[in-house]
Amino acid sequence: MSAVAGVDHPEEDAEAEVALPSRGITVSTRVERVSSGVIVVRPSAGDFVDQAVAAVGDRAEVFWSAGGETRALPVEVLAVEPGAALRWRLQVTGPAEVGQRRTAVRARVPLPVELGFGSHAMTAETTDLSEAGIRVALDGFGIPPKAGAALDLAFALDDGPVTARGELVRCQTRGARWALSIRFIDLPERDADRLRRRVFRALREERARRAD
Repeated sequence: MSAVAGVDHPEEDAEAEVALPSRGITVSTRVERVSSGVIVVRPSAGDFVDQAVAAVGDRAEVFWSAGGETRALPVEVLAVEPGAALRWRLQVTGPAEVGQRRTAVRARVPLPVELGFGSHAMTAETTDLSEAGIRVALDGFGIPPKAGAALDLAFALDDGPVTARGELVRCQTRGARWALSIRFIDLPERDADRLRRRVFRALREERARRAD
């Protein structure tokens, strides 16, 4: 299925915001080109003084407006091209979703997760984690769950277990594999704090690895 401009990615010559969670900033940009899973944007020079605001390997999210809603797309900085007009090449790393510019920061934190879906129990692994939700991958079976399905979640952090209720935002099938985007429902603040700490630790570790 071909990607739809404005839905699966921002349209060319449109405005979009790029959030760089590990650096704690969001930059206004203009989309110059979209091709083969790569988005080229021109950041607004007025948003920052130092042009080295993004680096190759930084994880980010692109936000844009479409049809009265905000869309969000996960990306990774593929290249930073300096010059009279600075450009960032962004590699798309996942599907676009309805979203909002969120304070919840995501990071790659691989953890085993037990999922309860109706009478079914499934084992998955997180592809990323935030205080707002998780993305997981697993071997699918039967009919994939639909958006809005309620899920029971259980996983462990270094300081103890987390159990939560979740709502399925999106299910993508890749052959026999399922990729689920899940948002937490009424997650206790103490657990949100624990997740936040774990995410920021993962971001620090990722920056340290890139620096070595």
